[in-house]
Amino acid sequence: MTGFSSSLYFGKVEHHRYRPKSHHLSYNVFALLLDLSEIETLNRSLHLFSRNRFNVFGFYDRDHGPGDGNDLRSWINDNLLKAGIDLSGGKIEVLCYPRIFGYVFNPLSVFYCYGAGGDLRATLYEVHNTFGERHAYLIPVESSVENVIRQECEKNFYVSPFIEIAGRYHFRLSPPADTVSLEINHIDTAGSALYAVFQGTQVSLTDKSLLKAFLKYPLMTLKVIAGIHWEAIKIWRKKIPVIDHPLPPSSMVTIVNSTSN
Repeated sequence: MTGFSSSLYFGKVEHHRYRPKSHHLSYNVFALLLDLSEIETLNRSLHLFSRNRFNVFGFYDRDHGPGDGNDLRSWINDNLLKAGIDLSGGKIEVLCYPRIFGYVFNPLSVFYCYGAGGDLRATLYEVHNTFGERHAYLIPVESSVENVIRQECEKNFYVSPFIEIAGRYHFRLSPPADTVSLEINHIDTAGSALYAVFQGTQVSLTDKSLLKAFLKYPLMTLKVIAGIHWEAIKIWRKKIPVIDHPLPPSSMVTIVNSTSN
């Protein structure tokens, strides 16, 4: 699949909760980085990957954005324009887990939005919770130091039953290349509440690499949701109180202006 910017990343996810009691988890995973403009070509070119239909691996448009199955790029561009950002035809890539035999749960999908010159202009962090809700944070990229980008925003979406909504997300990331890195630190008035990181190494997206991913991590997406519930049981057994589930924000996308970032 030379000539495509879409790829696959083998890596590890780690979470560390600091309060009210410490809890750590670490899982080996893989993720796809898909150029939205290439997905249909990948659908025709790969035997193990399909778009909007059942296969070993799949990408369904309705799993992201408004969930209506319509063009994701148009939806993202509409939100970018609300933020005063025009990509002028630049590419949009999404880092996410694929459906595996029809099932997926993506705790976090990240859309990287590039200008026509190849500069990263904005990121859209799409968060899913286990209650079937999703919310996105659209944050402009102001600058980077040695290819490291730092962003932050208020947390306003219920994710874990054991962590308050109050506080801010602090993101530290590098645009995907030979490696990918994404760090999230949830900080409230008492300090750091949760730290999460995904780091991965790039391989070409081919049927061979997809087969390797399946053999190495069979039914990974089922293990993701099972792991979330297993970790929740362990946290509950530590007598950590459950936080009430509020209604999600009225708007599906929180647009962070550069002046408030």
